[in-house]
Amino acid sequence: MPVLAAALPTLPLVMTYPVFDPIAIALGPIAIRWYALAYIGGIVLGWLYARSIIRNEKLWGGAAPMTPTDFDDFILWVTLGIILGGRTGYVLFYNLDYFARHPMEIFELWKGGMSFHGGFLGCVIAVLAFGRSRGIPVLSLGDVTCAVGPIGLLLGRIANFINSELWGRPADASVPWAMVFPNGGPLPRHPSQLYEAGLEGILLFIILAVAIRAGALKRPGLIIGIFATCYGLARITGEFFREPDPQLGFLWGGLTMGMILSVPMIVAGLGFIVVACRRGERERDLP
Repeated sequence: MPVLAAALPTLPLVMTYPVFDPIAIALGPIAIRWYALAYIGGIVLGWLYARSIIRNEKLWGGAAPMTPTDFDDFILWVTLGIILGGRTGYVLFYNLDYFARHPMEIFELWKGGMSFHGGFLGCVIAVLAFGRSRGIPVLSLGDVTCAVGPIGLLLGRIANFINSELWGRPADASVPWAMVFPNGGPLPRHPSQLYEAGLEGILLFIILAVAIRAGALKRPGLIIGIFATCYGLARITGEFFREPDPQLGFLWGGLTMGMILSVPMIVAGLGFIVVACRRGERERDLP
């Protein structure tokens, strides 16, 4: 009997996954999913936080280079940037072969499939286009946009957890909070969605908020740089626990697509930080 017990694998203590209904609100034929609510909530809460930042002259060392009304108008632009960029990034970076064979499914957003890195590029385009059209300094507009970004990231990762998607790699006996996800097979896995929510959402929000209180908005582009650098580091850390997308798997040297796409963000972010610190304060910011 002892020999048999020794031959059995040691499994981690498994927490019960709290199964959620992916539909948050159902009104007759209309169904609103948690993922949609995460996007809506992130945009609304981010918009409110951005308005409070813009109104606080102490953070800018004077009047902000934009008004709350300007940001009100910008919301539509950035929302389109997030959605179109996120979907385009997913198609190009994560599942190009499939969508090349099924092009009409590119427009079926309700089936899921969004890329943060694509959404980030969409936001960059929205910032550049709106800032130029309104004569608003694009670096300062980008700073405010990045400052509120972690709110959406936090809610989005929580929605991933609720949907039982983007779960983690199999966990060993040292992870007592491992979970068996309904569509993740029989093995206990890291709840990597919650790890990413903590890193990309809560921790990144705190870092940016502290930087803003320390006067970072007076140096245009500094918050952009801190966001890009810290997000890239947080994403790479989270990828060590997250199961790669099945259609891609592990790439060169055990890297994942999320890791590879985050490296340019870190490099660009560090560049923004150096340039912002050298350029001086906001009076030198140009539209």
